[in-house]
Amino acid sequence: MKKFAKIDKERLLLGIAAPVLAVVAAFVVTSLVLLATGKEPFQAFQIMASYGLKSDSQVYILNKATTYYLAGLAVAIGFRMNLFNIGVDGQYRLAAFFAAVVGGMVNLPGILEIPLIVIVSMLVGAMWAGIAGLLKVTRGVSEVIATIMLNSIATAIIAYLLQPGMLANLNSNTNSVQTTLLPKSGWFFTLTPNPAAGPIEGFIVVALLAGVGYWFVLSRTRFGFDLRTVGQSESAAEASGVNVKRMIVTSMLISGAVAGLVGMPALLNEAHQYSTEFPTGIGFTGIAVALLGRNHPVGIAIGALLWGFLDRTSNWLEFNGYDKEIVGVIQGVIVLSVVIAYEVVRRYGVGRQQRRVGEQLAAAARAQGQQQEVAA
Repeated sequence: MKKFAKIDKERLLLGIAAPVLAVVAAFVVTSLVLLATGKEPFQAFQIMASYGLKSDSQVYILNKATTYYLAGLAVAIGFRMNLFNIGVDGQYRLAAFFAAVVGGMVNLPGILEIPLIVIVSMLVGAMWAGIAGLLKVTRGVSEVIATIMLNSIATAIIAYLLQPGMLANLNSNTNSVQTTLLPKSGWFFTLTPNPAAGPIEGFIVVALLAGVGYWFVLSRTRFGFDLRTVGQSESAAEASGVNVKRMIVTSMLISGAVAGLVGMPALLNEAHQYSTEFPTGIGFTGIAVALLGRNHPVGIAIGALLWGFLDRTSNWLEFNGYDKEIVGVIQGVIVLSVVIAYEVVRRYGVGRQQRRVGEQLAAAARAQGQQQEVAA
């Protein structure tokens, strides 16, 4: 029991050491960058902290983190399968566009309207991601190349259909092109614990449920075990009877379905229509968030909150005389620090295990030699 307790303690310490090392490294590198630009780093961090902790900033961060969390989950599903789904950006935008079109065409009670919009979005996202999965298992096309190309195709499809006379209308007041406004029954609820700080988007509840579902499926089901097995070794998975090709396609479908949820906060809680101003680039943020959270639902949540915090404080830094781009530098440094720190800690842990096994083998050899001497 003491031996297992010692191993668990070491594992816990190694798990804590990685993020701590990453934070320290990011803090040091960012401070050096700020000093190189002639700015005071500690003052910048103090400005970010004071502004980011305001009540209205907290609401903004939670709303941003909801979208980033869903994007991180979509990417993490592929990562756990050893698949790099770069296409989340195209999947969520195409899904949100068709969901907005369908939602604007009907006027059902809210109990039917909202599920219809969400289901359409998830189906479109799954279908678009599934194309990359099918290309990989049938033609051996890398999912990285396929999803990058599908992002461009999705952008072209949206640009073609988002035109007056097609599936959109021209707003003469704003001179913007947009789909039909969703009926009030298609607007998602909001939470307002502090009216002065603004409403918290209700889709945060869906994001939490998605995180719980992600954890349960991957940690407590046979499918999750097979998925993780294929991600670690396809040959071992095949030897245990897992259909690897089917798992690849299924994982891409699920990743795409979750990607379909990424645009729902903006559609159901904010704009209530798809337009040329619909947010883009969230899929790539999801990659950074998933890497930062090490594909764990809690870690992804922390990464999403951090990204929301940095988004919120970037404008305030610029207002106080700092370059707005410094936040982009901070984000890049954090991701690099996390990747490097986890790799350093992983190699250290593997080295300790190898040394421990070597010591045990040496001890067993000495004991066997002593037994042979006694027997002689």
